[in-house]
Amino acid sequence: MANPTFDQLLEAGCHFGHLKRKWNPAMAPYIFMERNGIHIIDLYKTEAKLAEAANVLRGMAKQGKKILFVATKKQAKQVIADLAASVGMPYVIERWPGGMLTNFPTIRKAVRKMTTIDKMSKDGTFDNLSKRERLQITRQRAKLEKTLGSIADLNRLPAALFVVDVLKERIAVAEANRLGIPVIGMVDTNSDPNTVDYVIPANDDASKSIELIAGTLTAAIAEGLQEHKIEKADSEAAEAQASEGAAPRRERRRVRRNETAEPAAEAAEVVEETVAEETAAE
Repeated sequence: MANPTFDQLLEAGCHFGHLKRKWNPAMAPYIFMERNGIHIIDLYKTEAKLAEAANVLRGMAKQGKKILFVATKKQAKQVIADLAASVGMPYVIERWPGGMLTNFPTIRKAVRKMTTIDKMSKDGTFDNLSKRERLQITRQRAKLEKTLGSIADLNRLPAALFVVDVLKERIAVAEANRLGIPVIGMVDTNSDPNTVDYVIPANDDASKSIELIAGTLTAAIAEGLQEHKIEKADSEAAEAQASEGAAPRRERRRVRRNETAEPAAEAAEVVEETVAEETAAE
């Protein structure tokens, strides 16, 4: 998918910022003008920054890395869940679990607990429990699924975070900053761009704007994953070919050694016979 044009960004409403009185002065370089008390975002800068972020995520996906999508605001939840799931990336659309990055081992423990409950229900252990215990465990499983189900496949810290509203998700951004994890964020005029590594100045409230920006990034990730898949297949094919070619080479070397050894043996035999004959004649 090609990066969206200026007109597409305009049509999606990516240029609408917040009221002037709510602005963050650090966003001044990304603001084009003010109209009717509302700041208008410079879409030329949005276009350039979006292309930069897409290239970064494509490169990460090409290396087989995971990108965590974060969007807990109502209008972004379903959009992000669908897009992230389409490229097999983890996402958080419910309340951000505090310490999810900085205390990752504990989060992994909770995910393993969810897996254990699933095993219990399959191997019949569930049937040996009382009705009350089964109810408690089922409720706990549902609660874990709601908050952590979408990150069950995240076995290690993500390579990067994509955040829809950096002001609302400031805890997630702070944790990523603390661990040195790059943050790609949709930054509106009321937010601080200094906490984000790859700023995408855009309206983070309109669902169309969110869908266009996130859709462009997930398309770039899909391209990277496809390239990763092709490279992996080529690498495996080369290894298989190398292992197949090694056996004939070894066989050829053995044959050559035999061929070299045979004339030498024959020569030695001839010499021995000649010496024996000469000795007998004397």
